[in-house]
Amino acid sequence: MHIRDIFQSERTTFSFEFFPPKTAEAAEGLFTAMTDLEPLRPSFVSVTYGAGGSTRELTRDLVVRLKTTTKLDPVPHLTCVCHSERDIAELLERYAQAGISNILALGGDVPRDRPHHDRGTDAFRYASDLVRYLKQFNEKHGGKPGGHPDKRGFGICVAGYPEGHPGTPNRVKEMDHLKAKVDAGADWICTQLFFDNRDFYDFRDRCEIAGIKVPIVAGVMPITSVKGMQSMAEMAAGCRFPAPLQRMVNRCHGDAEAVRRVGVHWASQQCADLLERKVAGIHFYTLNRSTATREVFANLGVTDASGLRG
Repeated sequence: MHIRDIFQSERTTFSFEFFPPKTAEAAEGLFTAMTDLEPLRPSFVSVTYGAGGSTRELTRDLVVRLKTTTKLDPVPHLTCVCHSERDIAELLERYAQAGISNILALGGDVPRDRPHHDRGTDAFRYASDLVRYLKQFNEKHGGKPGGHPDKRGFGICVAGYPEGHPGTPNRVKEMDHLKAKVDAGADWICTQLFFDNRDFYDFRDRCEIAGIKVPIVAGVMPITSVKGMQSMAEMAAGCRFPAPLQRMVNRCHGDAEAVRRVGVHWASQQCADLLERKVAGIHFYTLNRSTATREVFANLGVTDASGLRG
């Protein structure tokens, strides 16, 4: 379903993100984890792929499989780094043929094994350029024979950073860049994970001031281990852990199960507060597991997302 239709029909969206499998065996395990969450009735699920598209084919095949064999609505990520225009066109054509409704467009990270990659060789330098290309693709192929079945083409999502984009220390320019992505044709914004809702509310207010009027979905990730916290800080380029959360984790004294319970509790409280403040949607970063997300839903008093949309 096109994202505009999803937001029109659901007061609040609930979605899950999974990172890319690196092997065929891992892809099979990830498929199982994703279908475990199907009973929660998410609005959609997103699937990333490795830096520079390093798992592009596995991601593509997983996305198409989800679309054709489950009731889940997959939203594949698409990045600029290490991609030619032909690469991107081929992916879009494949997704269009499979009836994929939406794309999450990102600038992307340079692969670790190619640290000196020349971004000047990429077809698109910035996410706004990729959004503009997607918009042109939609206009050319939407509703056309052999093109996308929806006359609007793909719904387009871009990323937002409540704590600030790591590559743009100037927060005024950062909002200019985000607005450029929206003006280029983005239909909605999905944020990077955060642990203090005040950061999200401030970000949402700054978007309003900047004239950004598309729906903004909040990214939430339950902590499941101390090691996971360290990985999150690295992956999210310096995400902030509020002092109260750190104190709660420290009180666990290394008890892995206690840390996991703290993480689920904190995420549950975040979600309850976001729902009270009329968030457009909540996007769960699952770390390719289903247990913590299911527990958050249980803590919110529901068995699936339909109980939270009313």
